[in-house]
Amino acid sequence: MGAQEKSQGNSNSMQRVKVYRLNEDGKWDDQGTGHVTVDYLERSEELALFVFDEEDNETLLLHRISPDDIYRKQEDTIISWRDSEYSTELALSFQENTGCSYIWDHICNVQRNMHFSSLNNEIFHTMNSELRELPAVELSTLPIILKTVTESGIADQMRLTELILSDQDFFQKLMELFRICEDLENIDGLHMIFKIIKGIILLNSPQVFEKIFGDELIMDIIGSLEYDADVPQVQQYRLFLKEHVVFKEAIPIKNPLALSKIHQTYRVGYLKDVVLARVLDEATTASLNSIIHSNNAIVISILKDDSTFIQELFARLRSPTTSAESKKNLVYFLHEFCSLSKSLQVVQQLRLFRDLINEGIFDIITDVLQSPDKKLVLTGTDILILFLNQDANLLRSYVVRQEGIPLFGLLVKGMVTDFGEDMHCQFLEILRSLLDSFTLSGAQRDSITDIFYEKHLGELIDVIILSCSSDEADQSTSNLARNAGKVESQNGAKPEILSSICELLCFCVLHHPYRIKCNFILNNVIEKVLLLTRRREKYLVVAAVRFVRTILTRHDEHLINHIVKNNLLKPVIDAFVANGNRYNVLNSAILELLEYIRKENMKLLVKYIVDSFWNQLVKFENLASIHSLKIKYEQCLENCGTKMDVNAPDPRKRIDERALEKEEEDYFNEDSDEDDTTSASHPRKVQPQPVPSNGVVANRSSLSPRSGGLVDYEDDEDDEDYKPPPPRKQTETSEEDEGMLESIRSKRKLNPKEKEHELSKKQRLGKSSKSRDSVFAALCSTLSQAVLPSKKTANTIHLSTRSAEGNEGSGEENHLEKESSSPDDNSSEEDNHRDKGSPRNCSDNRQLTGEDSPLIPPKSSPEMAVNGS
Repeated sequence: MGAQEKSQGNSNSMQRVKVYRLNEDGKWDDQGTGHVTVDYLERSEELALFVFDEEDNETLLLHRISPDDIYRKQEDTIISWRDSEYSTELALSFQENTGCSYIWDHICNVQRNMHFSSLNNEIFHTMNSELRELPAVELSTLPIILKTVTESGIADQMRLTELILSDQDFFQKLMELFRICEDLENIDGLHMIFKIIKGIILLNSPQVFEKIFGDELIMDIIGSLEYDADVPQVQQYRLFLKEHVVFKEAIPIKNPLALSKIHQTYRVGYLKDVVLARVLDEATTASLNSIIHSNNAIVISILKDDSTFIQELFARLRSPTTSAESKKNLVYFLHEFCSLSKSLQVVQQLRLFRDLINEGIFDIITDVLQSPDKKLVLTGTDILILFLNQDANLLRSYVVRQEGIPLFGLLVKGMVTDFGEDMHCQFLEILRSLLDSFTLSGAQRDSITDIFYEKHLGELIDVIILSCSSDEADQSTSNLARNAGKVESQNGAKPEILSSICELLCFCVLHHPYRIKCNFILNNVIEKVLLLTRRREKYLVVAAVRFVRTILTRHDEHLINHIVKNNLLKPVIDAFVANGNRYNVLNSAILELLEYIRKENMKLLVKYIVDSFWNQLVKFENLASIHSLKIKYEQCLENCGTKMDVNAPDPRKRIDERALEKEEEDYFNEDSDEDDTTSASHPRKVQPQPVPSNGVVANRSSLSPRSGGLVDYEDDEDDEDYKPPPPRKQTETSEEDEGMLESIRSKRKLNPKEKEHELSKKQRLGKSSKSRDSVFAALCSTLSQAVLPSKKTANTIHLSTRSAEGNEGSGEENHLEKESSSPDDNSSEEDNHRDKGSPRNCSDNRQLTGEDSPLIPPKSSPEMAVNGS
């Protein structure tokens, strides 16, 4: 129906026809005019001719196209045929010649397809009848066998495989026929046999493979595949296998099954990779790989279970009488043996490796790594990697023992040795696996890292130092900047080795942060690695930059301070400046380093870089990273300045407070019998201080307007070693307190004569020794006065009066006043000193107002106050 709509929409005139039917009188009856098309019958896969009335679209004619040759084309516009269903003749008269040709071609194509389908069905049934049995294998039947093998469909392949397997002598007879054709030089027969064997292999039957890959047939099978019709010359596969392939037994294998599987594995691999490499499909290739894998597992299982074989192998490896060539073959065999063990199950493979360790395989590898034969050394590293891939702890548990330490050293030595190849990558991989902290246990991790950092890290750093010219280490900054990145040592290690060392050091930074911190700082490792910035190879300079970048990811303050203190970023900046405006990997690496420092807000490094190198970096300010770094620097300065303005104490006030504390300490020391002689011989210029009746020494810090009384506890906040609790709300200073403060201030400002007079009084006071009882009585009297609230006002007035008299009275009056108050002064000074040392008592005392604060902590004793203990 779709064809009808399409035809009507495109070219109605081409398909416009008249339908005629031949009547009994032999005349053609006009059945109507319409449009013809070829389309499928409804619910069928058969095609038919449809003619639809051009007026009402009714079906004028429906005819199923027949495969029989009953259609005729008359002139150029008529197609006629005999319709068996209606038992009459029908004809279509086309308006246009092209329309007639179009429909005629359609009819012919449908008939052709119907004939082809019928032929396929006949072939299928014929094949089924022929596959009931295979023809006898003879030279005359080769074409039939070839047709049976190559033309069988997917459904017949199973049947064909069964017939081949059921005939026990099929392949023997076919190979005999091959030898006859080869002797007779029957090329056509050989070509047919080649196609038959190839077709049988492509059947991909494991049972067939088992037969043709047996020891009896495998060589003839390979020989038959030498005669490929598509290749002009005959191949020589058998000659290669017989003469050029030599089976070497490093140690005799006595098991015949193991020997058979070894030979079969090689031949199947040769067949897969060489003989049929261009004709095998993926499924067949996978099957052949499966055979190889299975054979390897069988061989390894047989050999590992033979304890005599393993013992003999290691006995020969250890024997000093074994020749160098034999020992080399034994090592190669050991490597292949360990490599093929991957065919075993994981549990069996692990058990095998442990057995090999018990036999001393790592001792053997230690000797191998000392060999001058580079290929043998590479084989030894391959064996170690096989063990690491299986279980890294097998090797780690060995190197931490005393006998394993030499192996560890050889691995480090191998990494920095030029073998002429990329073997240093092998050693790097082994060392990284050994030092991987994520898979190490506690004791094992400490042991391995101790060995590496104490004995071997210095060797790697020395290689870097020796690879850079010693003359350049002492160059000035200007010369270093000019020659950065242009130096190459003639006698140093290969650049690839230096790059591997940097990679290993970066690995250590990530895995051993605490260990590298101490080691790098003590041994200046960072500075030594940055010598690589003077190398000519750009990728070595980038490796050094990447090393610094890795260190900064640790955010370790000690390492950052070490970098700043020793100006370690100077080589990096010099390399950047020397690189100029070239846009390369070095430029990107250093810009990324600076960007990382800015984003991570490393203020110390930001300030260090801008302060130290801005004159060099200013010409690169157009770069976003450099410009952003400068902005970050300015922000850091603003933040630091604001913080300093808020928290900066008054320096003059701090000096006054410390001077007063020193005076108080000296005064306490003088008030003892032991210091009398010292006080007399070394007079101090200490200004006497008036003491109020409550025993509190007037502190100079009380001049602060924040003071709530005679003792200002808040001034202790400025002391660096003293952190009091949050301040409480204080009572405002009264006018009477302000007058008292002025009197104390005036009394502290004495003229020189008054200072000398006061000094003589203190000396006389020191010489008059008093008994402990009298001092204790005076202290008790002072305490009793201080704790009586009723005397608060009297004490304050008395102190103010005495302060005023001290400024205007005679020296004698001052002497008497001082002499009468010295016991109280001593005890009160000590109490005030103890209050400063106890933040808890200070906060408790601040709950009182003004002079109500207690003078002695609750847990103090009078003896402690007197003795100053």
